[in-house]
Amino acid sequence: MEEKLTVMDRKLIATARKLISRRYDGDRHHIGSALITDRGNIFTGVHVEASVGRIALCAEAVAIGRMRTDSSDMVKTIVAVRSPGKGSPLGKIEIVSPCGMCRELICDYGKGAKVILREDGVVRKVDAGALLPSRFLPADHGL
Repeated sequence: MEEKLTVMDRKLIATARKLISRRYDGDRHHIGSALITDRGNIFTGVHVEASVGRIALCAEAVAIGRMRTDSSDMVKTIVAVRSPGKGSPLGKIEIVSPCGMCRELICDYGKGAKVILREDGVVRKVDAGALLPSRFLPADHGL
């Protein structure tokens, strides 16, 4: 289900854009994420890559890790943005969709969480669960 963006959603997008504009490094950090929790706390993270290129942590996963390190909060809404390069104006920093692994994490750490993404040129806020149809749940498999 799609929802309208709120003032807080726009603040979250701005927070992620400011983060990646400050922390952008073409070899290591090109995605930034910001989330707000069920208790109103904001956490951020940047995409982290190792020099070998096969090891990477997504910005959403880093933000969720920070959230769980500092609190027992759950994700309410999350957004990720990509910078096209150093010195890019904030308007050029685009919202991106979470990868499959991040979709799993968002659902695991945010019952009913929302994701802000860009689809067909339109920024939308959708249920994280809608991005993960037929999701694997351990209980469904006797685990």
